[in-house]
Amino acid sequence: MNPDPVAGIQSVFEAVKTEVRKAIVGQDDVLEHLCACVLAGGHALLEGLPGTAKTLMARAFAAALRCGYGRVQFTPDLMPADVTGTSVFDPESRRFEFRQGPIFTDLLLADEINRAPAKTQAALLEAMQERRVTVDGRTHALSPLFTTIATQNPIEYEGTYPLPEAQLDRFMVKLVVGYPAPEHERAMLARYRDGQRLHEIETLGIQPKTSIEELVALRNSLASITVEDGVLGYVSDIVRQTRSWATIHVGASPRAAVSLLALSRALAALRGRAYVVPDDVKSVAPAALRHRVLLRPESEIEGVKSDDALRDLLAAVKVPK
Repeated sequence: MNPDPVAGIQSVFEAVKTEVRKAIVGQDDVLEHLCACVLAGGHALLEGLPGTAKTLMARAFAAALRCGYGRVQFTPDLMPADVTGTSVFDPESRRFEFRQGPIFTDLLLADEINRAPAKTQAALLEAMQERRVTVDGRTHALSPLFTTIATQNPIEYEGTYPLPEAQLDRFMVKLVVGYPAPEHERAMLARYRDGQRLHEIETLGIQPKTSIEELVALRNSLASITVEDGVLGYVSDIVRQTRSWATIHVGASPRAAVSLLALSRALAALRGRAYVVPDDVKSVAPAALRHRVLLRPESEIEGVKSDDALRDLLAAVKVPK
């Protein structure tokens, strides 16, 4: 790894983004924040309309990281054991043996996570917080890199189960994947016209650009990114303001403040700096907080969205010099 941690981080993730762009056209902000989330050791929730390449982005990202990849298609009949694994009786040894579920991987794609009932979603709680799972009273460690990238559709409610607040709070970011810009959509169509099949990841020539060991080392090196007291206070002020803001009923948790700080550090490193500036905090604040605040009912009736409330809040919080 590069002796300069910032240069090493920037170099590795620029290479990763280059590989992901073989499958994804546009979505640069989403990709940058996804890189920051993975670098900071967090989990990501991708929300977008059908056909906006959420699953494709996760698959391409895994291919560019040289890591284990697992996918669980969440459905109403999915059981917790289908995710974590189960104990099976072996008649030869006359003992129960644990058979690992798909959660035993480095990067787990939880596709359409809100289609499974709460008890199945809860199978991820311990894994996302502590990187381990407990089955039949025995605890099993997960990969040190274990990362969940979940997807959900914001408009289709039939047959879905909203994620409980405890589950949402374990996602470091919620990234909104929108429609591509006109030039990006034309570029995507041109790729299909010229014979590329973007959904067939194996044909795109995506090359892994980092290893598990290197990525763990890069995560550890984030501790060297300087955060001045003024910026630290800015992070705290933003989170605390969510708890008393007029349009917000329930504000962000202390875990949200930790996530915002970690994301700000990661984003600073991705942008080639060994220190955090207020713009880093402001850039990632919506992604870190939009799923962690609950709006007042009257605000929702008036059509206020969490992003609207956070935009007004960020404009009001004093920025340190």
